Amino acid sequence: MSGPHRSSLLTVKPEWIDHNGHLNMAYYNVLFDNAADEFFAEFGIGLEYIQRTGFSTFSAEFHVCYLREIHEGNQVYVTSQLLDLDEKRFHFFQELHHADGWLSATGEGLGLHVDLAGPKVVPMPPETYDKIAAIYEDHRNLPRPARAGRRIGIKRK
Repeated sequence: MSGPHRSSLLTVKPEWIDHNGHLNMAYYNVLFDNAADEFFAEFGIGLEYIQRTGFSTFSAEFHVCYLREIHEGNQVYVTSQLLDLDEKRFHFFQELHHADGWLSATGEGLGLHVDLAGPKVVPMPPETYDKIAAIYEDHRNLPRPARAGRRIGIKRK
């Protein structure tokens, strides 16, 4: 994987539209989460992994920036890029694009590797860490997304 992971094409459902006529903010997270499931499967963390090992991933933090409205029936895809990792955590950045290519939203997350028996944050098994580290090696030389690391606050003059 030499560039960001690109999800399958997803279609915005009618029940996801809010009273303002565009995608409700909660469903941006649904789209990002579905794409994350596809991305995490690239390094072996999926349902089979959870069932076999008793380990999973939890979100510790996730930030969304809304840039351009998405509407019912629009087709979208998400790109995902690893920004950093250690033995227990991974930092990733996602971009939600309309099928025509324009950027609608960004999401930035911190994932935790968790032993479900606790639940407790634990190191990844070596074979899992090696898979994600290989993807990180490909991603670490990509340009850092301009919106990565943003903070929420009111800018004062």
